[in-house]
Amino acid sequence: MSRHAFKSSRVAPPGGAFSAGVSYGNLIAVSAQLPVDAAGAIVAGGAPEQARAALENLRHHLTSIGLSLETVISLRVYLVDLGDMAVVDQAIAAAFEEPYPARTIVGVAWVAGGARLQVEALAARH
Repeated sequence: MSRHAFKSSRVAPPGGAFSAGVSYGNLIAVSAQLPVDAAGAIVAGGAPEQARAALENLRHHLTSIGLSLETVISLRVYLVDLGDMAVVDQAIAAAFEEPYPARTIVGVAWVAGGARLQVEALAARH
């Protein structure tokens, strides 16, 4: 078994020495997704808009390898303002169906580009 990198053409490429996503067997890791548009600019608005954009970028990466948000088993959300947790939770509830993926919220002092959050995921092929 070997690792395979992937990325969606609908999402701006990573800005560093890392892959947007990596598959290894049935496991799929998607690097933290910023709330950016296709050109790489941070989406305007607050946490609700940015959460939806980051989750949409996650969906694009998964779709690029024939998967969907249904395959996500774990999410890690990095929030600059933990006061945004409720609206981020609403965005997650709108993007996923029950049973929801496991989730960890991490409070951070900074996210790249001045974003309010970023979201990374672990998924599995059926």
